[in-house]
Amino acid sequence: MDIKDKRIDGGKAFDWGRTSSDYARYRDIYPDEFYRKIAELGLCIKGQRVLDIGTGTGVLPRNMYSLGADWTGTDISPEQIASAEQMSKLAGMNIRYSVSSAESLPFEDGSFDVITACQCYWYFDHKRTAPLFSRLLSDNGRLLLIMMNWLPFEDELAMKSEQLVLKYNPDWTGAGDRFKQLVIPEEYLTQFSVSETGEYRLPVRFTRESWNGRIKACRGIGASLPQDRIEEWEKEHLKMLEAYPEEFDILHYAAYAVLDKKQNNYE
Repeated sequence: MDIKDKRIDGGKAFDWGRTSSDYARYRDIYPDEFYRKIAELGLCIKGQRVLDIGTGTGVLPRNMYSLGADWTGTDISPEQIASAEQMSKLAGMNIRYSVSSAESLPFEDGSFDVITACQCYWYFDHKRTAPLFSRLLSDNGRLLLIMMNWLPFEDELAMKSEQLVLKYNPDWTGAGDRFKQLVIPEEYLTQFSVSETGEYRLPVRFTRESWNGRIKACRGIGASLPQDRIEEWEKEHLKMLEAYPEEFDILHYAAYAVLDKKQNNYE
């Protein structure tokens, strides 16, 4: 399913379904510290009904499943949801999945105690999702916006990989991130109160193969380029990686914001 958004990549179409196999193999990369921090915030734990929006291949619910929350995952891509269902079933996990955009979630009001949006909230139409998320949450429900990106200005290899993506896809707007606080879209502030924010650096371990796969599965390559250009990019990227050890760390940072639902604020 092609997605076009003038805010992203100059409106160039991308489709996560095209990269689902690489996504499943190479984008389950969040370290234990990432999940531990979510649990320390009192989120996604036993006794909570959690909706993970933009779940992709179910990375967040699968990795936090052992903490006992009741998980549902949604994604706009049927291919991503198919992978999520297969991987969860193979792991013996009872996680419900649904194909849906963030703006058209098919659930009753008050169905969830926590909503998570990991590495995806910038794609949403916030004017529509802010009141919708509020309605779907129970009283005292909470919304978690969270992300983890590499730091190209602090990590040489991350910068070189970004530059190669831009060589093949100059419209890609995913480059050039810096360590910063998560920006909360203002539309949510009428429906929610910000209770906590934070950001922290963390190294993520890769091999040459897994780093190549991680970059290949990004929006700027696998989700948007034609196959012949992907193959050209990959050949050049793998050649570049020969100058590096077989295993290495890429410096990332994570940022999060916990938003508490305001009471009696339905639209």
